[in-house]
Amino acid sequence: MATTTGPKVKLSRQLGVPISDNPKHLNSRRLDTPPGGTSKRMRRLSDYGVRMREKQKLRYYYNIKERQMRIYVAEAGRRKGNTGENLIEILERRLDNVVRRANFARSIWQARQLVNHGHITVNGKKVDIPSFQVSSGDVVGVRPSSKELIGRTLELQGGEVRTEWMALDKDAVSLRITDLPKSAALPFDFQVGMIIEYYS
Repeated sequence: MATTTGPKVKLSRQLGVPISDNPKHLNSRRLDTPPGGTSKRMRRLSDYGVRMREKQKLRYYYNIKERQMRIYVAEAGRRKGNTGENLIEILERRLDNVVRRANFARSIWQARQLVNHGHITVNGKKVDIPSFQVSSGDVVGVRPSSKELIGRTLELQGGEVRTEWMALDKDAVSLRITDLPKSAALPFDFQVGMIIEYYS
């Protein structure tokens, strides 16, 4: 099962960036110090280490394993256009990420669980594969028995979607994919070119 277990904030502190929109991860004071106590300091990284850390940022943010990441990079290279932009588009179109972007879940881990447990539908059909790629025009909704559960989470999250390539219907607890993602809405800076270099 491609998911990260163990303390998640520790990963944010290790990488120095918030891998989740949770306030615990966004605490800049904690991100300035690596895990393991105040005596430890961030080590100076080699060129290889810098590229690997950029790759790890995306891996943990989208909650995918190394093998899956390699497959996505290879697919992005085969497509027309910029490889880096293609990679971000593939990652953003994953169903578990769409559920997170729609505020149906508070984190990518909760979003993955919702999909795995069959709470999410695409065009009226249940889809329980987190890596499922949504397309423009698709309608992502929730099963009738799950509307109350996910509706409460949506209310707690503010009930708004700040992603311009999807339109939320708050009353129906569903959203329509209006376009393909043009850019990532990550809460941190990263160098996608270094990620491509890492795998080249």
